[in-house]
Amino acid sequence: MKYSFSYHTPIGLIWIAEENGVITDLSFSPKNNTENLETTLIRRAAKQLTEYFQGSRTTFDLPLQPHGTPFQLAVWNALRDIPYGETRSYKDIAITIGNVKACRAVGMANNKNPISIIIPCHRVIGADGSLVGYGGGLDIKKSLLSLERKLEYFVE
Repeated sequence: MKYSFSYHTPIGLIWIAEENGVITDLSFSPKNNTENLETTLIRRAAKQLTEYFQGSRTTFDLPLQPHGTPFQLAVWNALRDIPYGETRSYKDIAITIGNVKACRAVGMANNKNPISIIIPCHRVIGADGSLVGYGGGLDIKKSLLSLERKLEYFVE
């Protein structure tokens, strides 16, 4: 059974979902086909997110299992290696996964990241340093980067 629960955060309402003892989703909209239940793991994830928003947590310690293609999984794994407070370009991620010409595909995989914030797709920016694309909206991306004390960008 897949469970999800919603929480109010400084960036708005988020939904956290788990299935079989692993986090599968963290999103800005409700998850279909889930039972509304705050499990122990979902509560633990919410506690770590609260600590992140308070500035006292820079890494997450949760079992994750995003569902995607092998390419998407490679991109999402590379995103997890971006340190707190730092950013990378889509090209940087393409190079990291060994496919320098896959910048656009990296962008598409980034857009499909099912576990936002914990898998930090907000840390990926344009090659020129601009804020580009974020499933939760550019205002949320800007807020997350600002929280991490690395905001030197602006929304156009």
